[in-house]
Amino acid sequence: MHKLSIPSLALAAVAALSAGLAHADQLADIKQRGSLVCGTLGIAEPFSFPNPQTREIQGYDVDFCAALAKSLGVKLEVKMVAVPARIPELQQGRVDVLAANLGWTPERAQEIAFSDGYYVSLTKVATRRVDGYKKPADLSGKRVAAAKGSTSEAGARKVIPNVTTVTYQDPPAVFLALQQGKADGIAVSELVLVKWQKEVQATAPIDILEPELFSEPWGIGVRKSEPAMLKQVNEVLESMEKSGEATRIFDRWLGTGTTYDMRRGFKIEPIKG
Repeated sequence: MHKLSIPSLALAAVAALSAGLAHADQLADIKQRGSLVCGTLGIAEPFSFPNPQTREIQGYDVDFCAALAKSLGVKLEVKMVAVPARIPELQQGRVDVLAANLGWTPERAQEIAFSDGYYVSLTKVATRRVDGYKKPADLSGKRVAAAKGSTSEAGARKVIPNVTTVTYQDPPAVFLALQQGKADGIAVSELVLVKWQKEVQATAPIDILEPELFSEPWGIGVRKSEPAMLKQVNEVLESMEKSGEATRIFDRWLGTGTTYDMRRGFKIEPIKG
């Protein structure tokens, strides 16, 4: 059997250690590359969606990605990801972080690390006005559509008795299912529903039912093996909260004068599991 000499063994150990450190230091890799790859949905206005003129992806989530990239002194590269592919894309290293309407759940927290919550979402049910539903429980035994892999699907099953959930690739497909009569109701973020409600008010009005199914904090997703990246993200978020930048981003996309006309009722803080 071939034996390695002591110097050879030492060199092999140093090489292995160096390779491990290089792989583990994501922040150094990003700085060397010169770009931060941020995964976003790209079709979820106002969080990430195409600018009508430039077609570049913009929105609430993108602004937070941009702030993180700026803190690292690199350019931002936005990569669109589908809802069910979000976590695999992160785990497989195709994106550095996720800012993709990613609600915290105990199951997801087993797979990836979550930053402090930078947004709090209310998930509600909407129905066609002509159907006369008043509250989510009225959809007992009915069909409710949600985005595949979303917490909305699980929330509908948990809250609405005997509901049948049907899933689609993304929120626009979910809404189309309601319009075409393929679903009796849809479970989506309140913000998305508010926008849709205004758009179809004159032609095919919808009702947003109360109470909400649930509220959920959204975090920026980071691989569990990257504690330095998680620390960097949380430090940036904390700085944005203190400086007022986080509030300005909210007001830009969701506040008074926007389609949503909302007030920020939360602060960036650790997610309590």
